[in-house]
Amino acid sequence: MSILQIENLSKVYGTGDTAVKALDDVSFSVKKGEFVAIIGPSGSGKSTLLHLLGGVDRPSSGKVLVDNTDIYQLNETQLAIFRRRQIGLIYQFYNLIPILTVEENMTLPLLLDEQKVDQKQFHDIASTLGLDHRLNHLPNQLSGGQQQRVSIGRALISNPAIILADEPTGNLDSKNSSEIMELLKMFNKTYNQTLIVITHDERIALQADRVIEINDGKVAKDEVIRP
Repeated sequence: MSILQIENLSKVYGTGDTAVKALDDVSFSVKKGEFVAIIGPSGSGKSTLLHLLGGVDRPSSGKVLVDNTDIYQLNETQLAIFRRRQIGLIYQFYNLIPILTVEENMTLPLLLDEQKVDQKQFHDIASTLGLDHRLNHLPNQLSGGQQQRVSIGRALISNPAIILADEPTGNLDSKNSSEIMELLKMFNKTYNQTLIVITHDERIALQADRVIEINDGKVAKDEVIRP
């Protein structure tokens, strides 16, 4: 069953002679529980694609359906709520709130949504991420690897339909990169969490079930590595 469907997705920046087509008629679908790596050179359109999948930017044309909801038929308020509940975003530079503790950063999507935190689920995630002794720390008291673990916890806390990770190991050393990828793969396999990773690192891409290559705004290759 497809959890994500992209239909004829295009994004154009600017108008007339200065118009730049960042994405050009991209279509593909992702099954629930699949781990997909999206690769491509700088400027290929892969980050634009991630922003459109995450509801952060709006396409010029085409559709993005997440769990059968056409997200760009939603108004801004509905889209913001949908993003918080159904899309977990992990960024290269963590994007943590510096004045909030680890626990507050991890539970922020639920608090913004005025939802009660499931304490068992929260502590299970924190324990799995190795953060159970860091819950009262601020981001500047953590290493880069620990901050990225907090970012992963924040992305998972709402049980989203999809986790989108934008170069999640790009700011980490090789040891922390390996640990972060093992954690993401564990959540993917153990909890059947759909995972889409944008990366330029071929070693990370080859750990995925499937690799989609974007070049000049188009799908250049779509290859299943592990059926």
